Amino acid sequence: MTKEEIIEIANKVKLPHDYVNAEPMWLDKLEKFAKLVAEHEREKCAKIAEWHKQMAFDIRARGQE
Repeated sequence: MTKEEIIEIANKVKLPHDYVNAEPMWLDKLEKFAKLVAEHEREKCAKIAEWHKQMAFDIRARGQE
């Protein structure tokens, strides 16, 4: 997930913004949180696709992009 996508989602849920840079507050923590959520979701999808080894490998590899 890109920084811009995280900001877009933060704006949708109306998170408070930093008055200095106009970005959502705690953006660094939001980026880390989004990364962890994406990793978790990829792993769940990979486990569903485990019967097809290449598909599971490809899903897990998305985290390396």
